Amino acid sequence: MTDHPSTYRGDDAHRPGIQWDDRAFLHAEGDGEGVIDAGKSLRSGTFADLIRHVMLMPEEDRAKYYIEKAGDREYHFPEISSLAARDDFPR
Repeated sequence: MTDHPSTYRGDDAHRPGIQWDDRAFLHAEGDGEGVIDAGKSLRSGTFADLIRHVMLMPEEDRAKYYIEKAGDREYHFPEISSLAARDDFPR
């Protein structure tokens, strides 16, 4: 998994496209976020792995979760499903 690079010789700090292998965390909607947000995650893995995990859930449960990655960016179900449908999504 990739993490944010340091600024020391950070030549590869920006890569175009979606970073499917970024570290990500699965959260329940409404979990309160806050200071101990990372401790409340239900699962961690690569961004692609967590998208796959959500898409394997029963359809009625998928909107109950969101994925957080790279700089506290949240991806809720409508965006997760459109990412899973992309041609460049790693299968």
